[in-house]
Amino acid sequence: MNVITLVSGWMLALALGVAQAGAQPEERFDMLVRGDFLAGFAGDAERLARGMAACEQVLSTTPDHPQALVWHGSGLAFRAGTAMSRGDQVHGTALWKQGLAEMDRAITLAPDNPGVLIPRGALLLQSTRGLPPAMATPLLRSATANYQHALDVQEQSGRWRTLGDHAKGELLFGLAEGYSRLGEPALARRVFDRLLEDARTWPVIIVEPRNALKAPKN
Repeated sequence: MNVITLVSGWMLALALGVAQAGAQPEERFDMLVRGDFLAGFAGDAERLARGMAACEQVLSTTPDHPQALVWHGSGLAFRAGTAMSRGDQVHGTALWKQGLAEMDRAITLAPDNPGVLIPRGALLLQSTRGLPPAMATPLLRSATANYQHALDVQEQSGRWRTLGDHAKGELLFGLAEGYSRLGEPALARRVFDRLLEDARTWPVIIVEPRNALKAPKN
């Protein structure tokens, strides 16, 4: 198994909050729910339920809260995969559509918020693995666009230079993976070369830099 495949398994967990580094405290809704969601994505159904409930409490009074929507939507999408793996295609499809709709609404409400762009992009980057290309490609293209815009926003705001190598590495690696899987090797290489410069102490670069851009199967 190559490095990019290994990283993708935990990229969802780490990348969800990456681009929010340096945000103001009042913007850090993710800090309230991230631990529960990541534990839930790792298999702890009780923790996932707690994270979902926290989002639902916020949404009950503030239905247009972008970060609550994107996290709740990611939870629904995760549950969709669980349902489908058990053979419940009808319920799984309904959960997936609702989750995607919530994440899309979050982007509509806050199109320049990295705390919304990154969770959606990370979820779609991971969930498109194994899907038929006709289904995967539009979602993968959208996820990559989320990563690219998150990078652009942080560069324009000046926040990028305040981030550590870990945050930069996660975002750039996700972007490089997206381009690689879309069949854009030149763009992928350009982003990866930047990763080597901007995030020299990022763990994957230290461990096995030569294999880090081996393209996985969709």
